[in-house]
Amino acid sequence: MSGLRVLGRAASINVRKVLWTGVELGLDLAREDVDVKADAFRALNPNAMMPVLIDDAATSFSMWESNSICRYLARREGRVDLLPDGHQERALVEMWMDWQGGELNNSWRYAFMATVRKSAQHQDAALIESGVANWNRHMAMLDGQLARSGGPFVLGDTFTLADVVLGLSAHRWRAAPIAHADLPFVDAWYRRLLTRPGFAAHGPAAGP
Repeated sequence: MSGLRVLGRAASINVRKVLWTGVELGLDLAREDVDVKADAFRALNPNAMMPVLIDDAATSFSMWESNSICRYLARREGRVDLLPDGHQERALVEMWMDWQGGELNNSWRYAFMATVRKSAQHQDAALIESGVANWNRHMAMLDGQLARSGGPFVLGDTFTLADVVLGLSAHRWRAAPIAHADLPFVDAWYRRLLTRPGFAAHGPAAGP
């Protein structure tokens, strides 16, 4: 047993990042449902957001922020393929991870809530149209990076944590009932990701 617990719903895209990373690392991550409003959870994460990682093997060390958790696990296991030691190589992986967590995720929020979650508070037609266009524009940036990378993955020949977090965002984009931009490099990359057990389990099988 790894002594690692992940607090959060299995359907959460941010929980799924951590679970997929765990598969890549060969870790036995114990996921637990949680009430984010509970005082006990807020004591672990004052943002009241999933996931939280608890590492019981490190004297009950806990942390939040999904991308940071993925980095911690890769470093914990010494996996320099997923998160390189070289300062420039690592900086590029983290750059794309940070872009996913900020720019890309923020681009799809309104359109996703409207078209997938069917939120009554997100049904302004003009905002939906603008949101879809913005989502496609950001995904086109990823397509451009894949075209430039010279390899099968976001940063070239080696699969990294950037592929994990961006792969789940790409799955959400593809699963949404919207007009999708024609992005051939994203499509080819996505098909390659489907051959990875962690993505098969925590991408398409887990929902949008």
